[in-house]
Amino acid sequence: MKFEKNSELDQANLRIIVACIAVVYISVLGFLPGQHFETYRPIVIYIILFLLLSVVIRQVIVRWPGVYPARRIFSMVQDYTGTCFGLVVGGEAALPLYAVMVWVNLGNGMRYGSRYLAIATALALLALLCVYRLTPYWQAQPFMVLMLMITSTVIPMYAHLLLERTRKASEEATAANLEKSRFLAQASHDLRQPIHSIGLFTACLREARLGDEERRLVDNIDRSLLNVSQLFRSILDLYTLDNGRLQPRLQSVQLGEFLHDLLRQNAEAARWAGVELRLRACAHWVQIDPALLATMVQNVLSNCFKYAPQRPVLIAVRKRGEGLAIVIYDQGRGIEADELPKVFEEFYRVRQLRDKDVEGVGLGLSIVRRLGQMMAMQVTIRSRVGHGTAVHLEGLPEVSAPRQQALREEASQVGLLTGLKVCLVEDDRNVLLATKALLERWGCEVQAQLSGKNLASDCDIIIADYDLGNHATGIECIDELRAQRGRAVPALILTGHEVEKIQAALHDRQIAILSKPVRPAELRATLRALREVSAVSV
Repeated sequence: MKFEKNSELDQANLRIIVACIAVVYISVLGFLPGQHFETYRPIVIYIILFLLLSVVIRQVIVRWPGVYPARRIFSMVQDYTGTCFGLVVGGEAALPLYAVMVWVNLGNGMRYGSRYLAIATALALLALLCVYRLTPYWQAQPFMVLMLMITSTVIPMYAHLLLERTRKASEEATAANLEKSRFLAQASHDLRQPIHSIGLFTACLREARLGDEERRLVDNIDRSLLNVSQLFRSILDLYTLDNGRLQPRLQSVQLGEFLHDLLRQNAEAARWAGVELRLRACAHWVQIDPALLATMVQNVLSNCFKYAPQRPVLIAVRKRGEGLAIVIYDQGRGIEADELPKVFEEFYRVRQLRDKDVEGVGLGLSIVRRLGQMMAMQVTIRSRVGHGTAVHLEGLPEVSAPRQQALREEASQVGLLTGLKVCLVEDDRNVLLATKALLERWGCEVQAQLSGKNLASDCDIIIADYDLGNHATGIECIDELRAQRGRAVPALILTGHEVEKIQAALHDRQIAILSKPVRPAELRATLRALREVSAVSV
C-alpha cells in the first residue's frame, strides 16, 4: 500500500522538536554567569505551554488529516507569537530565536507553496514590528531591526523564485514522462503487431510439408524472432517496473502443472540451443502471481539457453523453511565468484570469450530480482566455474490444494483442435490472416472478422483483439456475442496493450488474456483449456 507524505504533520513534529530545544536553550541561559533564572522563568513557562498546544495541534492533524488553510495559518500565528514572546522577554540574549522565525517562514513556504510563503512573510514582518515596539533594546538598534526585516523579506522572495522554478521543472518533467509513456505505449502496440503476425506465419510454415533446407530457414527466422521478442519484452518489463504500475495478482497454482506448461512453451527455444529440459515432478500448490513467476523462470531459462547450450538443464522444486523454492540447474561454464554480485545489475553481462555471439543486453536477471522483491521472494545464484550455475527462486508460500479442483487432461490426451469453431475478430489484416491460417492448420473452423459490428456466430470460442478501432473493444464484442448466445461462451483477448489495463476492464467476466506477441504453443495451450471449458458448459 502506498502512503502519501503528510507535510503538515512533518511541520507539527518539527515544531515540537524546536520547542523542546528552545526550552533547553532558555533554561541554560538562566544558569550562565551573570544571568538569573528568574528572568527567564516566564519564557520557559510560556514555551512549555506552547509545547503543549503544539502537541494538541499535532494530534488534531493526525485525527483529521487533509488541507485546512485556517489550521495552517493558526499554526503560523502560534509560532510567531511564541517567538515574539521569547524575543521581547529575553532581550539581547534571546536574539537566536530569530532563527526560529526564519524557519517558520521558509518551512511553511517550502511545504505548502508560495501562497503560504507570502502569508508567513507578512506575519513575520508584523511580528518583528511588534518586537521592535515592545523591546527597548531593539528600539536602540534600528539598523539591526532594518537588517532583520530586509532579511525576512529577501530570503522568502528568493525561496519563492526557487519554488517557481522547481514547480515549472516538475511540471515539465511530468509532461515529458506522460509523453514518453504515450510514445512507449503506442510504440509497444505497433511493434507487437508485426512481431505477433510474423510469429504466427512462421508457425503456419512449420505446420506445412517442408524440405530440410526450408525447415532450417524457418528455424532461423523463428529463432531471430524469438530473440527480438525476448528483448522487446525485457525492455517493456523494465519500463513497467520503473513506472511502479505492476502489482502482483496472487492466486493458487499447482506448481508441477505450471512448470510443465512453461517448459512446453520453451521447448522450441530449448531445441534450437540443443538443451534438454528435465523437470522433476511435484504436486505442491503455491500462492503466487503466475504471470510474474513465468517471466522470472523464462528469463532464467533464456540465460541457460545462451550460456549453457548443448547441455541439460534441470528444473526442480525444493523445500526451503516453510516455503518452496524453484531451482534451475545448468551445466554451463559457470560464473567467477567476483562477478556473482554484479549479475543482477541492469545491462551487466558476464564478459568471457566469444560473448559477442550471445544475444541479449543484460536485463534478464535484474528483472528476475525486481519481480521477486515484489512478491517477497529471494533470488540467489550459486556457481562454480567449469561446473555450472544454479538459480534459486525462494519464498514461494505453499498452500493446500483447492477443495473443488477441476480435472485437467494432459496435453497428450487433449489431442488436436480439429472441429473447434472459432470466431476471430481482429482489425489488423496481417494479424487476422496469420491467426486464421494457423488456427486452420490446427484443424479449427474459423470465422474471421475485421470488425465487431453486426457480429453473429455459433462459435465454441471467441478470440478478439482488445483494440478494434473506434467502433468497439474486444470485450464489448464478447459481451454482445454472449448476450446473443445466452451463455458465457469461452473467450480470449489478444492484446498489444498493457495486460493490467485489460484485466482492470474485465471485471470478473471470465475472459482469458494473452499479450502479443503470442507464442503459438501458448495460444494452442490456451485454446485447449478453453475447449475444455466449452465442453463442460454446453
